[in-house]
Amino acid sequence: MKAKLLGLLAVILAVSMIVVGCAPAPTPQVVEKVVKETVVVEKPVEKTVVVEKQVVVTPTPGKPQPKGTLRFALSGEPNSLYIPATADKNADIAASQLYDPLVFQDDDGTIVPALAESWEVSKDGTEYIFHLRKGVTFHNGEPFTADDVIATWKYGMGEGSSWPDRYSIAKSVEKIDDYTVRVTTDGPKPLLLVTMHDFWSIIPNEYMEKVGLDGFQQHPIGTGPFMFVEWVKGDHITYQANPNYWREGQPRVEKVIFRFITESSTRVAALTADEIDLTKRLTAEEANQLLSVPGVKVIQYPVARIFYIAFNNLTTGKGLPTEDAKVRQAMNYAVDVDAILKSLFGGAGKRAAGFVASSELGYGVVKPFPYDPEKAKQLLAEAGYPNGFKIDMACPTGAYSHFEEVCQAVAGYLEKVGIKVNLEFMESAHYWDLEAKKELPPLFGDSWADESGEAYNRLKGALGGWDAPYSSWSDPKIDELLDAISKEVDQAKRKALYEELQVYMQENPPFIYLYEPYTFEAMRDRVMDYYPRASEMCYLNKVWLATPE
Repeated sequence: MKAKLLGLLAVILAVSMIVVGCAPAPTPQVVEKVVKETVVVEKPVEKTVVVEKQVVVTPTPGKPQPKGTLRFALSGEPNSLYIPATADKNADIAASQLYDPLVFQDDDGTIVPALAESWEVSKDGTEYIFHLRKGVTFHNGEPFTADDVIATWKYGMGEGSSWPDRYSIAKSVEKIDDYTVRVTTDGPKPLLLVTMHDFWSIIPNEYMEKVGLDGFQQHPIGTGPFMFVEWVKGDHITYQANPNYWREGQPRVEKVIFRFITESSTRVAALTADEIDLTKRLTAEEANQLLSVPGVKVIQYPVARIFYIAFNNLTTGKGLPTEDAKVRQAMNYAVDVDAILKSLFGGAGKRAAGFVASSELGYGVVKPFPYDPEKAKQLLAEAGYPNGFKIDMACPTGAYSHFEEVCQAVAGYLEKVGIKVNLEFMESAHYWDLEAKKELPPLFGDSWADESGEAYNRLKGALGGWDAPYSSWSDPKIDELLDAISKEVDQAKRKALYEELQVYMQENPPFIYLYEPYTFEAMRDRVMDYYPRASEMCYLNKVWLATPE
């Protein structure tokens, strides 16, 4: 599931960095540095590797030129490169390299200028004046102006958008002049700037008017560090460096190729054979295996993501036993999440206490449901289902590490307390499409990350009723608390609201809460300055490729 997420830099346990200065002489110089690369990973990857390598860096006089091809293996094919339509993290990562937002959330979580050089906020928090960066051009040569900001906002709320609520957070967007924009909201919106960073990737107004949404999907254009070249369906997407990118000295690689490799074991084999440079979403076993491969680095870090089994009370779940809160509590008690983490992930993760991740505001007020099958049977009997019931469930394939096995394990645990699950697996792109249409079965598995440091977007996205594209649940009390959180600018009061919501959501669970994972990635040791975030998001404009001696 699409999970746009926290700007705190993920804890990266394998880091390799080189500081390179510009050569003062007109003749290129060879600068040799010894890079000490320390790979430290917690259980189940129980190994510390210290490797010394010679890296030769040849500075180029004057403006540095992008060099080399970064080969990035995704775990699935993006559904779209148009930000308002992206459905999962694979699509987010691929698409975001093409665009720039008005503001950017830096690695440490700070909102910094991007296409807006500066902004002012009114005293009541409902009016933002953005001063736009001059001299920026889109990939097709069109100049960036206020008209493009307005078009981005309007298209984001229109046809083809899966996330209209991320744009309607603004009541109006008005042009003051070509390089000044007024954004007005219907009340204080403490997460407006983070939402802009996540979703308001600026598109060219004139180009969009000329080619339409379908044409834009075929050849997307932004102001970002990379430009679209081709999309070979089922195989790869190719980008090339934007020679006129407004950030000086970026990007640092000449070409990026995103390959679609669903099986993580195949990605491991491709990395080992030096057919790719970087891959994400590996299993702990695969990470452990790669530690002994020459020329490969392994990264492990905690992810601000919650895995869950959703209940559907909007469509397919109406009138079923899962509308009873006691039944939903019973299903939480029935699943041994700790055993799933131990058997499938080597313990690399923790049981989710709810829908707020451990790194987010308000976490800690409730504890995870313990594994208690007898309690589950008792609650089912109290709800009028002493012999259980039958129910349909779906899960995506190829989307997340071991998730097919997770869903099978959940179904097995439910059957032990009398709930017989008809489990269906679906190709992930088709799955997201059905989820957006609210056509999945009464139970379905998914996960959601967030980049804001808070759980609001995750909560609103999955629990926003008919107004949220990927929601399958509606509850007036949850709506009330989410509305209060969206307007409360005082952090302490917002924290208290999150805590109240979590208590309510344990008494009235809209999900079977599963786990917060650790994630494993691996790359060739030539890849430098690559920093993923706790959201699994990454930006490639600063990445460069070193040449081993």
